[in-house]
Amino acid sequence: MQGKIKVVVIGAGSSYTPELVDGLIARRGELSIGELCLVDIDDGWHKAEIIAALTRRMIEHAGLDTRVVLTRDRKAALAGADFVCSQFRVGLLEARIRDERIALKYGMLGQETNGLGGFTKAQRTIPVVLDICHEMEQLCPDAWLLNFTNPSGIVTEAILRHSKVKAVGLCNVPVLMQKGIAKALQAEEKDVVLQVSGLNHFIFARQVMLHGKDVLPEVLELFLEDNEAFNPKNIPHAQWPRKLLEQRRQIPCPYHRYYFQADDTYTHFVEEAEKEGTRGEVVKALETRLFEIYANPSLYSKPVELEGRGGQYYSDAACDLMSAIYNDKHVLMHVNVRNNGTIACLPDDCAIETTSLITRAGPLPLNVARFDEDTEAMLVLMKAYERFTIDAAVTGSYQSALRALNLNPLVKTGQVLETALDETIRENIRYLPQFKEYCARHLM
Repeated sequence: MQGKIKVVVIGAGSSYTPELVDGLIARRGELSIGELCLVDIDDGWHKAEIIAALTRRMIEHAGLDTRVVLTRDRKAALAGADFVCSQFRVGLLEARIRDERIALKYGMLGQETNGLGGFTKAQRTIPVVLDICHEMEQLCPDAWLLNFTNPSGIVTEAILRHSKVKAVGLCNVPVLMQKGIAKALQAEEKDVVLQVSGLNHFIFARQVMLHGKDVLPEVLELFLEDNEAFNPKNIPHAQWPRKLLEQRRQIPCPYHRYYFQADDTYTHFVEEAEKEGTRGEVVKALETRLFEIYANPSLYSKPVELEGRGGQYYSDAACDLMSAIYNDKHVLMHVNVRNNGTIACLPDDCAIETTSLITRAGPLPLNVARFDEDTEAMLVLMKAYERFTIDAAVTGSYQSALRALNLNPLVKTGQVLETALDETIRENIRYLPQFKEYCARHLM
């Protein structure tokens, strides 16, 4: 890659796009963007038009000569791309809300990246992302795909195992952990070296260094006393089980609350759904307000209201990653990459989320010390769930779907699972081409 680069954003109508554009503008000295191509489909076109207009105002106000293109023609957009950012949501927020309500109906946690909801989102997403990858193989074979479409780790593994595309997955959870730990230590973020490892939404902080000193025990104690600084906006704030976690020399990510405090978290989500609506319904209302703000013709910067979205810092992390690859920075970032022996208990060809050195050749994962036996058992279980989930998405195997969900600790088993899965497939069949034959035989 030399000279001006072409960046493609798939899912341009996302409310996070202004943060991505803001990040590209802030890195104007590191990334010279000749063309920013915004891609969306008919269902998201109205939002994409609002985003494109705001993007042009932001670019013009910054004094950049970047060409902004809005298109439905994905193949034309991908031709000659250097970086492709994947941030689309198949079925829009209505699909997320439907997932949450179905899960709650059957007594399961309604959450879009974990349990039944995370499984369903993967089923909708993986066929589309693999179509994109096959187009990239032909139209921009040297491009990097930066995936922050959730569930990011599962989607990234599907890409790595079923395409030839150079891909890196991103999540804001380790970014939030890094920021929260720095805040708890009353330190500058640049002075904190954090190593995390595990699976997407299932990571642990393994090392915390401040000015070269190991401070993980102190941070763990701060975490157990009051973890509010460590939590994203979409995870309930509550005390962690001290007896389980103290003296473990690892700090769980916020999403571990679903596993370590499953009943308490489920009760919280039921109460919130009855009082304020599911998280998807809350986000939908927030997005309505955000797009009213975005449509203001005098707005030319990322609004502060965007901070209310649970995925804050996703897009900024994508800009950091883009710059680190393009400029061969050799900086540490927490990303989803192929394992290749990094976590000894997991398959070499699977995707893990781990701290890596970012180079022009891509991420180089840092060595990870062995986990405790019970943590390794959890990682092996969750990875098996993920791999059956990918197989179901690629092949349309109902048995793989059941095998995946039977492994997931957040999913009920037996007849209630089959009933919930059948309803999930039937309600999502527009977005699940791999299950059309099963649906026609058993659900019509």
